[in-house]
Amino acid sequence: MDTLALKHSITPTLNDMNIECLGVDWSPQGRGGVLRVYIEVADQEVTLEDCERASREISALLDVEDPISSTYALEVSSPGLDRPLFEVAHFSRFIGNEAKVTLKFPVQGRRRLRGNIIEVEGERIRFDVDGKPFEVEANMIEHAHLIPDWDALGYQPSPKGGRGQGSGKVPRAKSAKIK
Repeated sequence: MDTLALKHSITPTLNDMNIECLGVDWSPQGRGGVLRVYIEVADQEVTLEDCERASREISALLDVEDPISSTYALEVSSPGLDRPLFEVAHFSRFIGNEAKVTLKFPVQGRRRLRGNIIEVEGERIRFDVDGKPFEVEANMIEHAHLIPDWDALGYQPSPKGGRGQGSGKVPRAKSAKIK
């Protein structure tokens, strides 16, 4: 599944609705899969109505173009607090934040890493992993997403079985699904 080509196909339709397509993710499941499209609306929070509108338009587009030969479920979602990072520009926007990254192939003996994004230079992204710099080319990244700073957000989940500060409830991404 060429998710980048699918993103480029979906983007003009969403742009006409003043919605940005952040990225597309394909998760194979059984004989089909789940196609997730992450959206953002400029200068405002993504609403359920935004997800529903985008989902209807994307579904109509996919019905015409038919790029997926198997059965699938379409999910249109806001990026949420643990937002996925699809492009170099996404990493640049979140310098200083912590990210979890899975690489396509091991680099310096690591395929998975977790660290703060400290610099983006061209296509190279530098992380602080365990107090040491770790550099990787953007095209080596398979998946990446932010790790929310729960303390800064004011969420302190209760320890299991006990009462703690905060509600323990975590805000979820808004999404709309079509099967």
